[in-house]
Amino acid sequence: MEETTTAALEPAVREILLPLLGPSTDPAGIGPDTDLWQAGLDSLGSVSLMAGLEDTFGIEFPDALLTKDTFSTVGRIVAALDGLVRS
Repeated sequence: MEETTTAALEPAVREILLPLLGPSTDPAGIGPDTDLWQAGLDSLGSVSLMAGLEDTFGIEFPDALLTKDTFSTVGRIVAALDGLVRS
């Protein structure tokens, strides 16, 4: 995969994430620190999100990052991805 900058990660995460939150979610209301679980993300959605990110970025989340905390905000997802796509 081409080198991906941190700035490019957030839009890609949002593109995969927002459809999983449902049509009633206002995309403008989902900021980097918004609690995604309160915004409507559930365990099935988090698995779909993880799979979509792995496919998009050609990475695999290690077991240590498969936590509710990792997928709790866009900012935390971007931070996890940043470490994975650069390694």
